[in-house]
Amino acid sequence: MRPEVKVTEDPAGAAAERLAAAEGHVVLTGGSTPRTAYERAAAHRPEWSGTEIWFTDERCVPPDHEHSNYRLVKEALLDRIQGAEVHRMRGELGPHEGAAAYEQALRESFDDDLPAMELMLLGLGPDVHICSLFPGDEALEEHERRVVGVDMAGMAPLVPRITLTLPVVNATRSLVFLVTGEEKAEAVSRAFSGPPDPRAPASLVDLVAGSLELICDPAAASWL
Repeated sequence: MRPEVKVTEDPAGAAAERLAAAEGHVVLTGGSTPRTAYERAAAHRPEWSGTEIWFTDERCVPPDHEHSNYRLVKEALLDRIQGAEVHRMRGELGPHEGAAAYEQALRESFDDDLPAMELMLLGLGPDVHICSLFPGDEALEEHERRVVGVDMAGMAPLVPRITLTLPVVNATRSLVFLVTGEEKAEAVSRAFSGPPDPRAPASLVDLVAGSLELICDPAAASWL
């Protein structure tokens, strides 16, 4: 699926504006570039009542661990805002028990229907992975579960993961990729210029009815 592409010298700022304007169910990811976007979104909008925050994936570590996506989002955004309802992936439970608990939380919030999130922010790995869906992993073939455990991560940190599945990603109403740096240029090309390929998980994004946007800097867009 081809995205609407926004090339800017300030991709974190553009993503922060999208986040600050979002309401309803919002899904966040980890990463250094999103951290800056979260800090700036909090500055734009300190009051987040009416927003429920979910997570794309989590490393199976305690919530205060340096590798925890929750810790990153907490420090950059949650500690700076008020009013949001936060649904944390409980990585400390392990990949499979943690995935089952998060799937149950989604079922309770969405009346057992496939979740249709208002906004999802995704990064893009240099191997073209999204969430914790790595190239060639069997989790890419999951069509029934909303959340699964991943025993072996495809890149560092090499710890088990919990991740949303492609059906949840593809049901999102507004999906935003935030990508920066020349080292991601090839991944961007493989994700958005080539055919769907399980070796490039981002290329499997095919929204049911939503909008797809790529926010990136000129370096990341250089292979498009």
